[in-house]
Amino acid sequence: MKQRLITGILAGALFLGMCVWGGWPYQLLLAAMALIGTYEFIKMSGIPAAGGLAALCYLSVLGFMIPWSLMDTSPWLSWDQGIWLLMLLFLLVTVFTKNKRDIKIVALIFTGILYIGTGFSYMGVARGADDGHGLLWTFLLLSCIWGSDAGAYFVGRSFGKNKLWPAISPNKTIEGAMGGVLIAIVISAVYALAAPDVLTMGRALLIGASCAVLGQLGDLVQSAYKRVYGIKDSGSLLPGHGGILDRCDSWIIVFPFVHIVMLMPYY
Repeated sequence: MKQRLITGILAGALFLGMCVWGGWPYQLLLAAMALIGTYEFIKMSGIPAAGGLAALCYLSVLGFMIPWSLMDTSPWLSWDQGIWLLMLLFLLVTVFTKNKRDIKIVALIFTGILYIGTGFSYMGVARGADDGHGLLWTFLLLSCIWGSDAGAYFVGRSFGKNKLWPAISPNKTIEGAMGGVLIAIVISAVYALAAPDVLTMGRALLIGASCAVLGQLGDLVQSAYKRVYGIKDSGSLLPGHGGILDRCDSWIIVFPFVHIVMLMPYY
């Protein structure tokens, strides 16, 4: 527990410090985290981390992480064009490897690339929000996610009796999940009170609830994947916490969701 606490404080301080700094340093940190997360996903899926398919994965994720707004230019391709071409490249892997990498594993890896690349790229989108309040939006989402995690843990330990989804995550309880939602909503309301000109109370409550519900679902997604492969942690980069995907599984679901449903400004 001590090691977990120390790692959490140091890693959290580094991440938040880079987030405050913003710009290229923060974007480069996100890109590095995305690459590490991709490495973890590839390893969990049983793919050599230094082969041709792995290289395609790393390059694809870096494509998601290009900070077009920082370069003051527009993407060369639309979203659907880019995804289609990326899909084609992954499908061609089955041809050029003569089915040594068959459609099942290619489809799995392609899904992982979209999951990781989109998730981390939207963290950059939040920080670069065109309303000039990117730092506030980013801190709001992180506060709600972390508050939900803490609320679910402590409420679950104190009052949890009914299992939420024992086949995937045996320690989570319905009471804990509800406690996490409540804490996230309270945190979002505090942000609305502190910055009423930027964030209305109605939007804040929707964001808080979304962070809690989608964040917990993101955690379950990662737990389900690891359970299929019999893996406890996605990696060992963060002592006491596991890997990047273990720590960011909620983030890479929440950040895209709140933008897609138009709860957040887009640059």
